[in-house]
Amino acid sequence: MKNTALILVDIQNDYFPGGKFEQEGADAATKKAAKVLAEFRRRQMPVIHIRHENLNEAVDFFLLGSEGAKTHVSVAPVDKEKVILKHFPNSFLKTDLEQELRSLGVERVVITGMMTLMCIDATSRAASDLGFKVVVLHDACAARSLEFNGVKVSAPQVHAAFLAALQMFYAEVTDTASFLQTL
Repeated sequence: MKNTALILVDIQNDYFPGGKFEQEGADAATKKAAKVLAEFRRRQMPVIHIRHENLNEAVDFFLLGSEGAKTHVSVAPVDKEKVILKHFPNSFLKTDLEQELRSLGVERVVITGMMTLMCIDATSRAASDLGFKVVVLHDACAARSLEFNGVKVSAPQVHAAFLAALQMFYAEVTDTASFLQTL
């Protein structure tokens, strides 16, 4: 589809092994995201990198100016690719993401990144609410396990539950290979 942009959300060092808030499957998800990124670059389609810096002193990851807050080298921006700095899970909140997409004539966004349960969910819902067609590449996203009221939920279950909810109304959820075949 014409007028499609790739959005890479928070693929940052603190989410990888050795980082301060590791996501299960971060390396595998990033390999898929890098594959999609390479295809968007090859076709000269819009790419937007989202990078989170934490303003909440109670949280110890994505700290301002830290190595952990830097974009992972495997998907680092090049040339004139847009980088949007955010401070909230929703990549549209108090950023110029919507204006950037509208200025490019974008109608559909392809979302990859981390965390499925937070920033991917919030950004996908906001994009849909703003009228964009949303595609989430499930194998190019990563999550972590959670616990609620004594119930432990594994990372794959968290990932699946959030994606299942998104696909009910907000997004087309597919895998990288299938998406690339139809691009």
